[in-house]
Amino acid sequence: MPWGIAFLPGGDALVTERDTARLLRVTAAGKVSEVARIDGVRPDGEGGLMGVAVSPSFERDRHVFLYYTAASDNRIVRYRYDRTLTGATVVLDGIPKGAIHNGGRLAFGPDGQLYASTGEVGDRSLAQDRDSLAGKILRMTPDGRPAPGNPFSSVVWSYGHRNVQGLAWDPSGRMYASEFGQNSFDELNLITKGGNYGWPEVEGTGGGSRFIDPIATWSTDEASPSGLAYADGSLWMAALRGARLWRVPLTADGGAGEPVPLFTDRYGRLRAVATAPGGSLWFGTSNKDGRGSPAADDDRLFTLAP
Repeated sequence: MPWGIAFLPGGDALVTERDTARLLRVTAAGKVSEVARIDGVRPDGEGGLMGVAVSPSFERDRHVFLYYTAASDNRIVRYRYDRTLTGATVVLDGIPKGAIHNGGRLAFGPDGQLYASTGEVGDRSLAQDRDSLAGKILRMTPDGRPAPGNPFSSVVWSYGHRNVQGLAWDPSGRMYASEFGQNSFDELNLITKGGNYGWPEVEGTGGGSRFIDPIATWSTDEASPSGLAYADGSLWMAALRGARLWRVPLTADGGAGEPVPLFTDRYGRLRAVATAPGGSLWFGTSNKDGRGSPAADDDRLFTLAP
């Protein structure tokens, strides 16, 4: 069940599998090889091996970062990659874990800092607690320290999130996140430094001056959003329960135009989506996650020209 996709400088992808704890290397021609089975991963419910990020300085430092569920927490671990993974170094641990809402997305921003999304693991109060790492978007240096300019003298960048599983930036450096709602509204948010996105006080719009409203919402049967990527003037958002890929055109001021659904019910549940160095989109199904109806050839990765 492919969860995260990140690209090496040459164009090959590193792909995580949540429940097997395998890290795979996939070429543009579709050749798959196993890089490693990650020690210490404890898959449970919605937890397991999730986010993957490749260092912006990979050709010099060979660093790959993974977000996974361990025995006692969720954590971010850095490795050196040279045919296989060596030198595991815990960058950040102590992220609360649970059977649900573990977040898990990992990505380097255009500022060179490492961002991670976390869920509130079913404990709603943690999303509004700025001293907790749960229900947040985190921003840190590659060594796990609070990045310069963070709003709260910690790794917390924004809070009031239920379960963010998608992070992306547009060419202007604006940051976006896709977020699971509860029963009514899933969200696409424009993320600002120190912003409070309302959970559990607000689901969807209507936060008033205290909270930041999403730039787009969907009913949960249309979305249950996970992976998010930017390409060709739009955000591309994978939908699990919605079983489709949403294309969301962006306006000049960073707002959302009218979302367009693609591949509705064609491939089942979609989770991973990422932009390859050449500009193509990769996306993956998530039909073996216990909530889908797998076909004989699931799970699969696809490429798409935006």
